[in-house]
Amino acid sequence: MKIAVLISGSGSNLQALIDYQSHAHYEIALVISNRPQAYGLVRAQNANIPTLVLDHTTYADRLTFDKALMAALDDAKIEGVILAGFMRILTPEFTQHFLGRMLNIHPSLLPKYPGLHTHQRALEAKDSQHGVSIHFVTPELDGGPVILQSVIQIADNDTPETLQDKIHQEEYKIYPLVTDWLAQGKIQLVDNQALFNQKVLSAPLVFQHLE
Repeated sequence: MKIAVLISGSGSNLQALIDYQSHAHYEIALVISNRPQAYGLVRAQNANIPTLVLDHTTYADRLTFDKALMAALDDAKIEGVILAGFMRILTPEFTQHFLGRMLNIHPSLLPKYPGLHTHQRALEAKDSQHGVSIHFVTPELDGGPVILQSVIQIADNDTPETLQDKIHQEEYKIYPLVTDWLAQGKIQLVDNQALFNQKVLSAPLVFQHLE
């Protein structure tokens, strides 16, 4: 499967996808950033992956940007879209176009804590567990069906920074795995439900149980 990875920053999840690619069923055919200075572009260039910058500040509005993004992906014949720290809220027109073919990773145990500052919010709620979710992208922000989660325990001395580090380590393990599932057709989005091996997931898969 030809995939595109959309980034806005350092691209550490992109690096995990690149590192996994040699034994995966996906090929990263394009990396797109909405920020010209994103270090992830360097990571892609180092791996000889084509890159494209679409600076969102040069577009009149969100929909105009999304239409340009959609056209670039279609021109490259991209089959799957992987959001990896892409700091843009996508329009319904864009999400519908790639429905069932687009994944996002979110640093919380969804449906808990959609949006930003998830680590701080988990600490403020005195949660004992935190984690990361991979979900299909739908028009609802961070609201698409969750496929896989990885759970970590929150220690008494954890801070937002230490939680972020722990979550990153989980992300690097599970995002390439689920991207490979998408490429293999193991996961599907049907009637706003996630399917794994043709069976509806009544609850997200949990990574620890798969190891």
